[in-house]
This record gives sequence, structure tokens and C-alpha cells, in this order.
Amino acid sequence: MFLWVTVFLLVCIILTIIRILLGPTAADRLVGTDMLSNLVVFAMVMIGFAFNEVIYIDVAIVYALLSFVTTLFVAKYIGGGKF
Repeated sequence: MFLWVTVFLLVCIILTIIRILLGPTAADRLVGTDMLSNLVVFAMVMIGFAFNEVIYIDVAIVYALLSFVTTLFVAKYIGGGKF
């Protein structure tokens, strides 16, 4: 089961990296970067389940929170807003 999930996750990561590199606008790159961070969070949760370690899930939660806040700040910067 974890092998199929890992292969699917790698395909999604490769497609997301292509979107980040080829994105014509900054907003496309921001969405790609946000998707890549979500895939990393999912990978950490899957590793936590595979090895039965809770620490990976805790780190994934903190990483998801930091990624969300960073995405909000970058989106506000791209939109021309003041911090």
C-alpha cells in the first residue's frame, strides 16, 4: 500500500515542480509552491504512519501551519498590499 502511495506522491511532486518552473505568473508559482508544501506534509504524515512514529505527524502539523502563514504573506505581497 505504501509503495503505491509513494509512487503517486512522487508523480504529484514532479508535476508540481514542473508547474513551479513553467508558471507564467507569480501567482501560478505561489500556488505550485503551496501545493508542494502540502505534498510534503502528506509525505511526512505517511512516513509517520509507515514507521509508527508520532513525531513526524507533529512536525507535519507545525510545517503546515508555517506554510499557510507564509502563503498568506506572499499572496498579500503579490497583491500589492502593505504588511
